[in-house]
Amino acid sequence: MILASFKIIIREYIIMKIKLTSIFVDDQSKALKFYTEVLGFVKRSDITQGKFRWLTVVSPEEPEGTQLQLGPNDNPAAKAYQESIYKQGIPAAMFSVDDIEKEFERLKKLGVAFTMPPTKTPGSRIAVFEDTCGNLIQMTQLG
Repeated sequence: MILASFKIIIREYIIMKIKLTSIFVDDQSKALKFYTEVLGFVKRSDITQGKFRWLTVVSPEEPEGTQLQLGPNDNPAAKAYQESIYKQGIPAAMFSVDDIEKEFERLKKLGVAFTMPPTKTPGSRIAVFEDTCGNLIQMTQLG
């Protein structure tokens, strides 16, 4: 009975999942082009109502997986946050890759500007690039 109760308690905490996360961008159309045509994500949602646009992308490997909302930075607080972390060199998001060297070379050929080439860190290799929409993005290969 104690073990069954323990499993129920653990199960209650395991059900939470990340289904959506957001990144602020200075131009949603430009962001959609970069995130799909350059990075290789696919558009999941693109809903416009008046001046508002709900725009998300997903990994082609996980079309039902976590969505990344490309949200406008038209709110002064959002714009200040985005500009501040960019100036401090803090990536706004981190994406995982299987082969960082291969992806680094592919993105460089497409004109992506890197602020940090692939670099070994404890437990991973990382690289940082600009997304053309006001953000730094970290690319990570674990192991």
